[in-house]
Amino acid sequence: MDLLIVGGGPAGLATALHAARAGLDVAVWEQRAGTVDKACGEGLMPGAVAALAALGVHPPGHDLRGVRYVAGPRRADAAFRAGPGRGVRRTVLHAALREAVLTAGVRIEQRTARHVEQDEQGAVVDGTRARHLVAADGLHSPIRRALGLHRPHRSRRRHGLRRHYALAPWSDHVEVHWAHGAEAYVTPVADNLVGIAVLTADRAPYDDHLAAFPELRERLAGATTAGPVRGAGPLRQDTSARTAGRTLLVGDAAGYVDALTGEGIALALGQAPAAVRAVLHGDLTEYERQWWRLTRHHRWLTHALIGATSVPRVRAALVPAAQRLPWLFSATVDALAGPARA
Repeated sequence: MDLLIVGGGPAGLATALHAARAGLDVAVWEQRAGTVDKACGEGLMPGAVAALAALGVHPPGHDLRGVRYVAGPRRADAAFRAGPGRGVRRTVLHAALREAVLTAGVRIEQRTARHVEQDEQGAVVDGTRARHLVAADGLHSPIRRALGLHRPHRSRRRHGLRRHYALAPWSDHVEVHWAHGAEAYVTPVADNLVGIAVLTADRAPYDDHLAAFPELRERLAGATTAGPVRGAGPLRQDTSARTAGRTLLVGDAAGYVDALTGEGIALALGQAPAAVRAVLHGDLTEYERQWWRLTRHHRWLTHALIGATSVPRVRAALVPAAQRLPWLFSATVDALAGPARA
């Protein structure tokens, strides 16, 4: 086949859709059966909504008008200028992409990739040969490690925890609540469902982290939880390169800074067509160049925010500064909300 994609999450499925539309013979391997859930903020930026629409994928959810930072009585709002974003349950997004991929005639197999070999003609995964391989196998990508592309780091190990609550959304914004050692991301994902994700470097149960956000605790009083707490991390993942031989890394497998700026899906949707173009042109170095261009704003801004907010005094001043400089806050949100383009 032309292209084998290991990993059937949004990154892998979007790559499969672009490959099928380009006329490639493509298959997807995903080790988990059916619709897959994951701990994530579930807020799609306007650029991600537009990229999905271009693929003919329109997952239902809750429209989002902007981002709101909250710290005690202080708050700062920034509206999306490029149109609304959308809060979408991860399972709903996965099901919509999976249906589109199957409709396009792409094979999805429940298989685990265990052994990868490469030569000048392609890659061989557990005896199956393909001209090119895309590893879209997630944050802790086994293929990235097997190919020697994983790069250890010594920064703070941040994790994410997410739970849903069965109640009507109280806002049409993604709310980011700031506490001393954590952020809580509130995302409406349906008319009667709200997801709250906590990001922190401190290891503790979800309810202990939530105790740092009195306003959220008050809003959630009496609300019914909808599903278990899901976790992910460590979030920071570095790679030495995005390609090796006939293999390309796409999505979280290609490297990840942090969920602080909420761009993971948008970046994956930008990387997917870039990977397919590189395969079509037979030049994987093209994808490496495009990856750096696609992710540069995200990497710069996220590294800057993580570095700044690791200093307690700066962290405490962040929301007041966004209040005093609304034009800067709006410009930052606008830069992050657009489509990922090289």
